[in-house]
Amino acid sequence: MLVIQAIDEFLLYLDIEKKCSPNTIQGYTKDLLLFNEYLKEFRQDLDIANITRATVRRFVQYQMVHKHSSSRSMNRRISSLRSFTKFCLLEKYISDDFMATIERPKINTPLPIYMNLQELQQLFLSLEHEAFGGSYLSIRNHFLFKFIALTGTRRQEVCDLTWKQFDLMNQTVRIRGKGNKERLLPLHPTLLPLIHAYKDVLKPFLTHSNLNVFYNHHYHSIDPRGLHKVFKEVLKKAGLDPKRFSLHHLRHTFATLMLQENGENIDLRVLQDFLGHESLATTSIYTHVDFKQKQKAINTFLSSKT
Repeated sequence: MLVIQAIDEFLLYLDIEKKCSPNTIQGYTKDLLLFNEYLKEFRQDLDIANITRATVRRFVQYQMVHKHSSSRSMNRRISSLRSFTKFCLLEKYISDDFMATIERPKINTPLPIYMNLQELQQLFLSLEHEAFGGSYLSIRNHFLFKFIALTGTRRQEVCDLTWKQFDLMNQTVRIRGKGNKERLLPLHPTLLPLIHAYKDVLKPFLTHSNLNVFYNHHYHSIDPRGLHKVFKEVLKKAGLDPKRFSLHHLRHTFATLMLQENGENIDLRVLQDFLGHESLATTSIYTHVDFKQKQKAINTFLSSKT
């Protein structure tokens, strides 16, 4: 069987049997087609049964040395190839796992960028001030960005959010995350009046339970790129540097401040569930100590002894 045929079968399996999200399937498609293009460009054997570890190593080397792919990108591609190989073994397209000894490049994980409490309050005050004008977009932004900041949801999760995922009686929202995994989150009390205010400025048919919650100025469902653009504009109005922060940093802000404000009263696994992380190791990056805490620690170090 040709590699491209095996890829098609694998993508169909992800869609029909695993019921993966369109974004997940799109990611696998991009990674696997890149590998297939490499095989064709360098006239490698296109039979899936003849792929070797050496072929994969050359692919990784070519991507990193000649295409300047980052370690993070190659980690994702190697993960995609590993999942693909497991499927091929299961379907007996291959008898040998050609990904068995392929190691991922090491990643230097930087500390997450986040707003401090004062900066977040500055953003909130600006959103509140704009919302007093009563326009549809300012009221939407007030609810939208406070929702992200107080739930830690991802950009795509917000774009996919529908009204039926809210349970206002119990003050919860059900989030569909990566791999269609669901998690139930409590709504911060300050969000409840914002939800009602936003619904009041929407056309009634747009609040149907199956419809998306957030729309652009044309009343089309907002997409991740549009959401990111709006956030940059909101940062400017708030007097915050739009080059310093991205929308994902609002998620980092939620996680970091949650730990800083409730460090002794919150289990890391609770934060893991909030964020929808598969691995606790991913959540542990938020246990870093910020510079002010370090400064306070060094200033008080041995102060009572000297």
